[in-house]
Amino acid sequence: MKRVRVREEGFKDFDKRLGCWQIAFALFAIGIIIHLFIIQVLDLKHLKLRAKKQRSAQNFVLRGDIYDRNGIKLASDKVLFDVYARTPDYEHTPEELANMLAPILKMPKAQLVKKLKRKDIMIALKKGVDRDTRDKIADLHLREIPLDKKSTRVYPQGAMAAHILGYYNFNADIASGVEMTAKDKLEYVEDNVPLEKTPRGDIIYDFGTDPLATTKPLKGKDVTLTIDTAIQHICEQELYKMINQRKALRGTVIVMNPKTGEILAYAVYPYYDPNNYHKATFNQIKNWTLTDVFPPGSTFKVITVASAMELGKINPQTKIHDTGKIDVGWWTIKNYDYSKKPNPGMISLEYLFQHSSNVASVKVAQMMTSKEFYDILKKFGIGEKTGIDLPGESVGIIKPANKWDTSDHASMGYGYGASVTAIQMITAVSALANNGVKITPHVIKYTQQEAENKIHYTRVLKPETAKAVTKILTDSINDGKSSIKMENYNVAAKTGTSHKPKDNGSGYTNQYYTSIIGYLPASNPQVLIYVMVDSAQGGEVWGSTVAAPVFKEITSQVARIMNLKPDKNIGKILKTKGETD
Repeated sequence: MKRVRVREEGFKDFDKRLGCWQIAFALFAIGIIIHLFIIQVLDLKHLKLRAKKQRSAQNFVLRGDIYDRNGIKLASDKVLFDVYARTPDYEHTPEELANMLAPILKMPKAQLVKKLKRKDIMIALKKGVDRDTRDKIADLHLREIPLDKKSTRVYPQGAMAAHILGYYNFNADIASGVEMTAKDKLEYVEDNVPLEKTPRGDIIYDFGTDPLATTKPLKGKDVTLTIDTAIQHICEQELYKMINQRKALRGTVIVMNPKTGEILAYAVYPYYDPNNYHKATFNQIKNWTLTDVFPPGSTFKVITVASAMELGKINPQTKIHDTGKIDVGWWTIKNYDYSKKPNPGMISLEYLFQHSSNVASVKVAQMMTSKEFYDILKKFGIGEKTGIDLPGESVGIIKPANKWDTSDHASMGYGYGASVTAIQMITAVSALANNGVKITPHVIKYTQQEAENKIHYTRVLKPETAKAVTKILTDSINDGKSSIKMENYNVAAKTGTSHKPKDNGSGYTNQYYTSIIGYLPASNPQVLIYVMVDSAQGGEVWGSTVAAPVFKEITSQVARIMNLKPDKNIGKILKTKGETD
């Protein structure tokens, strides 16, 4: 009897547990029914929106073209096609497909058959075919051979202005240069209507689908640069000649209109071809003129003299006692020609520029307090980004005034106290060429409305200061033996040579930065040119022997291209034309 009772109690417990499970399953089923009712009936609109979103796809959009200031095309999109095979849709055997496609794709039949026999759902047969090839395949009406349209960026001028244009990688959406800074404009489309597509990419038409929107090619806005390809070509050509001749490491030539801030040419060596950017090295692609800093050397003396004159410490008639060498702190500063002219005596500012006196430049710098000098250098833009419309710009290096020692203060006077970028240097000197006003440098042509936000004006010097320093620079060229002297134009310019620092910052190498900066016509400057060559080899390595010849050739050709009005020997020129004075 006990066994019977135990068995009956066991059945009762099992029945209870089974009942609980049945109730739980019933509640779960009711929950599912309620959930389905909510999402399929009450929340139907939300589901439709989600489904629509999953089917949505943007129209094929071409990036806008890039032109130079004269309408010459520098960058554009080229439409290419990728050819695929979709195995679930096969209506022909791999051999039959290969027979039809091999002549069009210019591929061996055996290679195509091998690809077509793969078990993947989608098989890439050939990528980047042109429109003519695409049309020939489309004429075969092969359902199993879909074609995917894509763009590639083409640069018809090759390596010209590569560091300004940059490059664009469609697959990774990575860009540099103007391709990056103007990305929003190049890709902006006003009427980009989303479309619905099937997983295979076929358009789903409904009553709201605009048939024109499905076929009309969409394109971003075009961008016009300030670059003049004729000037750009000359700069790149002359720079390369000198670098090749002197086996230099790298170099740059920047040409600017100082009155507008427009960059007319921007040559950066080493060059690379943006059509094949993936083959270029990092050093080739990098625009080091924006990122890398260097001591400017004697070209900085222009800024030192202008700063002291602006502060009233000197005037155009000031004489300075040049002793040939001077002790500052723990070191001795000498003139480069100390062995030939150990004690020049009382010299003018014209002599200072003409003979590039380090001692006189140090003494001019010492006439200003550290704070006075620092503050006006910051106005020139030293230690600040210029705001140029290219990516990657660095700020340069300059110590705060309260951290200057006597050596810092002295070396600042002749171009060793601060480190600048090439674009900083030309922007700083542009203030002298523009009656004391510095303008944001730029490579993109802006509308008046855009310019108000992008381009800024900074008063650095009084007009009379800028004109006085310009005259001294001009006289130093005209009265001396400079190789850059021009027959029909007054040129205000200064060369520079500076030791190249070691990578670890402990001292200097035996290499040099050679440079020159100048503008013309000096009476009404229309063009400002900066040339810098890094680590030239062979012969005498000075700004006057390496950078100046490049400057001379470029100024001659730019004056002709821009049809600059002569401001020198006017009477002689008029007589040559058969006119009277």
